[in-house]
Amino acid sequence: MNKEFLEKWQSQVKKGTLSFIVLLVLKENELYGYELIEKIKLLTNIEIAEGTLYPLMNRLKTDNLLESKWVEQKTGIPRKYYFLTETGKKTLEEMKNQWNELQQTLTNLI
Repeated sequence: MNKEFLEKWQSQVKKGTLSFIVLLVLKENELYGYELIEKIKLLTNIEIAEGTLYPLMNRLKTDNLLESKWVEQKTGIPRKYYFLTETGKKTLEEMKNQWNELQQTLTNLI
């Protein structure tokens, strides 16, 4: 086994699916950044750094898949909540279809 190759491959798989994971997690609820990081960690065991998340969120906003809003807190500073746009919801549905096709193809190969 080539451990170095495997680690690079795992990293690329995570990077390649992170947008999909973020959209899936946000499909039900609006979340702020830290909450999103914790939910992803809980659901996937993927550790995601703030330095990775926030540039990704900006790209998803630029692609009109997400929107954000500032929400005042009773105590502390306002939080920026992220949520899917209609385009984001439609894109996520197509991503799920393509993921299922890929999964089926891989299942047939394995």
